[in-house]
Amino acid sequence: MVDGPKIPPFVMHGARGAIASGLLHIEEQVKGIERAVEENPGLAFDLAKTLIESACRTILTERSITFNPDEDLPRLFRIVTSHLPFLPASASRETKVRRSLSQTINGLHTAVQGVCELRNACGFASHGVEGPRPAMEAVQALLAAETADAILGFLYRVHRQDRMPAPSQQLEYDDNPGFNDYVDEAHGTLRILEVEFKPSEVLFRMDPEAYRVYLAEYELEPRGDVVATDETKSTEEEP
Repeated sequence: MVDGPKIPPFVMHGARGAIASGLLHIEEQVKGIERAVEENPGLAFDLAKTLIESACRTILTERSITFNPDEDLPRLFRIVTSHLPFLPASASRETKVRRSLSQTINGLHTAVQGVCELRNACGFASHGVEGPRPAMEAVQALLAAETADAILGFLYRVHRQDRMPAPSQQLEYDDNPGFNDYVDEAHGTLRILEVEFKPSEVLFRMDPEAYRVYLAEYELEPRGDVVATDETKSTEEEP
């Protein structure tokens, strides 16, 4: 008997992008839901709700927006979406686009409500229901997990992008020597065969958006100025 094609493991790309951008505390939950989709679908419903809620609370906290800790997830989601700039400044007068975006956000709110109801009806660890719960399979768990992944990734990306330095001028690698030294000291020189690369320059060239995000975080954190001296600079090897 010939086996069918092997289904690749589920990966939360949006959530993992948020982790890379600073939402570090959800990493174990993300790993858990990626496993649960196949191994424990009921738990995937619980974690899908928890992940969206974690993102909403973090966004509100980082933006210094007051909220009631006892608010339910649909209410938290509405508060978050009312404070995020979904339209770029250059399109702020595009009323038709704004209306279309508003309709899409309302659709996401419906999806959030659906995730909450699925968690209440089918969750592995949720409470308050008597009797056995309906047994869901991986395909239903995948729907909840992918919904949470898309919503979480989208919200956190908009939030972080809004906090990046204003693009008043083109970002130049040489304009941020302190940050570049910080990255290089943290990760060491990259070597491929006999060629050496600076980690900061690799990040700048390969993923300029991630470079902007980490630069913004670096500038927001209080730290002593790092002064590069001749002794601390890496010397290039002679060929």
